[in-house]
Amino acid sequence: MALFDRNQRHRSSFGSTATIVVFVAICLLGLWMMSSPQTVPAAMSASSSEKVKADVKEEDSSIDATNTVKQDSANIPLAEPAETTTTTEEAAVSATDTNGATTTTGEEDKKLDGAGEQQLPATSTEALPNVQAELLTERAAQNGSFTTQAAESTEEKKRDDEKEKKGKKPKKKKKKADADAGSSFTWKLCNSTAGADYIPCLDNEAAIKKLKTNKHYEHRERHCPTTPPTCLVPSPPSYREPIRWPRSRDKIWYHNVPHTKLAAYKGHQNWVKVSGEHLTFPGGGTQFKHGALHYIDLIQEALPEVGWGKRSRVVLDVGCGVASFGGYLFDRDTLTMSLAPKDEHEAQVQFALERGIPAISAVMGTRRLPFPGNVFDVVHCARCRVPWHIEGGMLLLELNRLLRPGGFFVWSATPVYQKLPEDVEIWEEMVKLTKAMCWDVVAKTKDTVDLVGLIIFRKPVNNRCYDKRSQKEPALCEPSDDPNAAWNITLRACMHRVPDDPTVRGARWPVPWPERVRKVPYWLSTSQEGVYGKPAPDDFAADMEHWRKVVRSSYLTGMGIDWKTVRNVMDMRAVYGGFAAALREMNVWVMNVVAIDSPDTLPVIYERGLFGIYHDWCESFSTYPRSYDLLHADELFSKLKPRCKVLPVIVEVDRILRPNGKFIVRDDKETVDEVQRVVRSLQWEVRMTVSKNNQALLCARKTTWRPTDVEAR
Repeated sequence: MALFDRNQRHRSSFGSTATIVVFVAICLLGLWMMSSPQTVPAAMSASSSEKVKADVKEEDSSIDATNTVKQDSANIPLAEPAETTTTTEEAAVSATDTNGATTTTGEEDKKLDGAGEQQLPATSTEALPNVQAELLTERAAQNGSFTTQAAESTEEKKRDDEKEKKGKKPKKKKKKADADAGSSFTWKLCNSTAGADYIPCLDNEAAIKKLKTNKHYEHRERHCPTTPPTCLVPSPPSYREPIRWPRSRDKIWYHNVPHTKLAAYKGHQNWVKVSGEHLTFPGGGTQFKHGALHYIDLIQEALPEVGWGKRSRVVLDVGCGVASFGGYLFDRDTLTMSLAPKDEHEAQVQFALERGIPAISAVMGTRRLPFPGNVFDVVHCARCRVPWHIEGGMLLLELNRLLRPGGFFVWSATPVYQKLPEDVEIWEEMVKLTKAMCWDVVAKTKDTVDLVGLIIFRKPVNNRCYDKRSQKEPALCEPSDDPNAAWNITLRACMHRVPDDPTVRGARWPVPWPERVRKVPYWLSTSQEGVYGKPAPDDFAADMEHWRKVVRSSYLTGMGIDWKTVRNVMDMRAVYGGFAAALREMNVWVMNVVAIDSPDTLPVIYERGLFGIYHDWCESFSTYPRSYDLLHADELFSKLKPRCKVLPVIVEVDRILRPNGKFIVRDDKETVDEVQRVVRSLQWEVRMTVSKNNQALLCARKTTWRPTDVEAR
């Protein structure tokens, strides 16, 4: 105790002396400053300020997270982010974590006040992001043992009918894209008859007019412009913040999707109704007027083996209408990819997406659907108006390609239960065709409530039936025909053999959901090199753990995103689906996109009980404007640069993303800076930037701003 007291007295005496000295020094300094009022400020302005600016620019040109663009102009300078002064109303926070990552954040509630702009309500619950070291874990990506969809499809295209190429001018080869040139962006609205619903690859009027026939729905297929558009799609005049899930399943704002023809045409079947300022969805459909859940349970009762949410997890709904079937399968823990052609029934896919239900605009026409083979547990068609039986069963054979061995095709249509001459004729043709395809009828029933019937077929699990067939039509595909080649591949009237090797994908059914989301697919072997360089099973596990850590430690809590406002999510460059798997307990669904020049890991994603699609980001995506709440791009843009420019891709992001939607970009610093310049010119709010070891992350929020000028035709 004596020692403690002695030390304490010594420190007190020393502290008192130091205090007196400091006080005297401050007084002398104050007197000197009062006598020389101009000396210090001038020196600080001339030298220290410039030094600070230089240091900031040298370390990280993306430090400023505060939008400083003018609100009343569509011509935005292409320049480095401006130096700004932080105020209480325009806060920007800069910090460096213990690992040297530099982070900046901007206030979420800061709104742009463009002339005549409708303002979305502030999301006051969103906090400013925190610094998270996990955000910038660098992982060098490569192809490993995986081929790419582009390579798979190239081989198939060589075997396409040469007659399709006759009379056509050869396509010009794409040159390596140069960096976006120019010193400014001049934004204009797109001048399209589709207006606020413009989908560039589906609304290419010039290309559609040149088609020689529409017999196979060629006019509903993708016809992308030679040069990707760089105009902005206008929003509907009275667009407002979407109603959130799950209430959105029952009703949406009319002004967000201002179309009423479908309500007039299908209202009696409980598809959609107009109710004041809302469009309401009673949950019905052509084959289930009394609700989708009753119909879903009818399928389970007819064949308990279906096992919604256990055995059957991933479903394809063809001709989905407003996607109530897929919307209510969420109640059975089942994920549905709903598809329908654009405008076949006015805005049906747009209704689905606005409701928070997964859907894409696609048609069963002349090309394969953009999915790998043997991935869907169930394929469903309820009065989907697809002529399955014609032309050798070409379209039904496409479903056969997509369906897992042992998977089910649920067909609910009038030929199943009505005796009109046309129905009888179609039924007889379908019986012949499915028997020739070796599909077994495993259930057939008629509902006493909706007074409709359905039949369930099962795809074979081995090749015994194929080998015993007396008739050889439909033919078996050539061994060289890759069932996974799906990008711009012409349909073929043939069937692929079921894998005989038990170690090959498709030979076994996945483990039940939800275990399958965590389970390493049995067909990934240690002899295969994964995308990140490890043996494939270890690569898969490491990817899952990486995204689990990033999502839980950073995305959910450290980026200021109010996840209650997020429903429709897209991972623009999915690998193993780890990002989607990490979000599976959230009230969201994730569209996993595997780029055609990336390792073809989409089968892995489906094996996990998730879903996705092939796409080339040098082209427009087959969805309506304002479809997604959050877009995630992990090392996407840097990998696109050798083939296409960054600018049109970000314009496509702007088209897809809803006002107030969030955009997360992870890439090299140069690329992230380039992306940041473009989104700032779009008057988006840059909410956070992080940089470390030449890797960077950007989180931005799209605003409601639109330019006033319209592009010339």
